Parts: sequence; C-alpha cells; structure tokens
Amino acid sequence: MAQSHSSFNQKTIKHLEAQYPNIYHDVIERCRKGDTKAQFELYKLYYKPMYNICLRMVGNEVEAEDVMQEAFLNALTKIDTYEGKVSFGAWLKRIVINRSLDQLKKRKVKFEELNEKIPDEEPVSLHIGEIQMEYLKKAIQKLPDGFRVVLSLYLLEGYDHEEIAQILGITNVSSRTQFLRAKLKLREMLQKEELFEYN
Repeated sequence: MAQSHSSFNQKTIKHLEAQYPNIYHDVIERCRKGDTKAQFELYKLYYKPMYNICLRMVGNEVEAEDVMQEAFLNALTKIDTYEGKVSFGAWLKRIVINRSLDQLKKRKVKFEELNEKIPDEEPVSLHIGEIQMEYLKKAIQKLPDGFRVVLSLYLLEGYDHEEIAQILGITNVSSRTQFLRAKLKLREMLQKEELFEYN
C-alpha cells in the first residue's frame, strides 16, 4: 500500500512539474540578477516547507534552522545552474536534503546496510489520515536517525526506495529494510500513546 502511495506522489509531482515548471518564474529571474527584494520574496515563499524538511531530516530545531539558511544561501549562489527542467521547489528541496545529510554526517550519523530478507508485501501499513498529523510528526522525530531519514524521504517526501538508495549511498534492500523497521518502531511508539489502532 505504501509503495502505491509513493508512486502516486511521484507521478503527481512529475505531472504538476511538467504543467507548472516555473510558477515563480519572474521572482526567480529577478533573483538571477541579484535583486535582494526578490531573494527575500523567494525565501518567504519556500521557507516553511523547506524548514519542515530540514527538521524531519536532522531532528533538531536549531540545526534545522541553520541547515535551512545554509541551503537557501547555497541555492541563491548557484541559481544560475537552475535550468527549469523541474519545479524550483523540487530543485531547492534536493539542495535542502543534501545539506541536511551533510549535517547528519557532521554528527557521525551512518546509514547502515541492513540487507535482511524482507517480505514481498510489507505487513505494516500507516493510514496517515487516521492520525493527527502533528502527533505523527512528533513521533517521527523520536525515531533513530537512520529510520527517521528513510521514513521521511519515502512517506513524506515521496521518494521511492531506488531514489533513497542513491541519495543515502545504500542498497535498495537496505532502504526497504530500514523503512519497514521504522514503521514497526513508529507503530510501537504510537500504540504506547494510544494514538493509533491497527487491525
């Protein structure tokens, strides 16, 4: 079920990007010319969603703020390399994720290879609509770094396991295994708080 959810997200995102590759084209072009007002406007447009990605990745509010600032400065510095083949948000998100991973590396976080045999169909499904999103996000922040990052990339950012494997430098099987373990851990945490019921 989770796999189809991710595939749907990816197809929807790519379809929207094809239709609206540059929603904020004018602002982006002004940023290319060094317009500080446009840069601030672009920052306001993308700050909240990109900060939330940082927070989900690094699991710390102060670090997330620092990573967000660094990522945005990095994006403005290399904005001339943005070719408009994908939406600006998708392009910026990749920079944010990369900077978040750099921050995790500074903390010596390692993404272990967990090449265990996993079932053909994952036995744990998360029906997000049944949980208040704020509780889900808080629970995710309490997961171990490796679990939290893989779960966030797959469940919340819409990447598939092949893409996650490339981003983290791990195998596809390891991504799937960490995702499954993360869901099991998340279920356990939410059940303790009596926030989630499973069949």
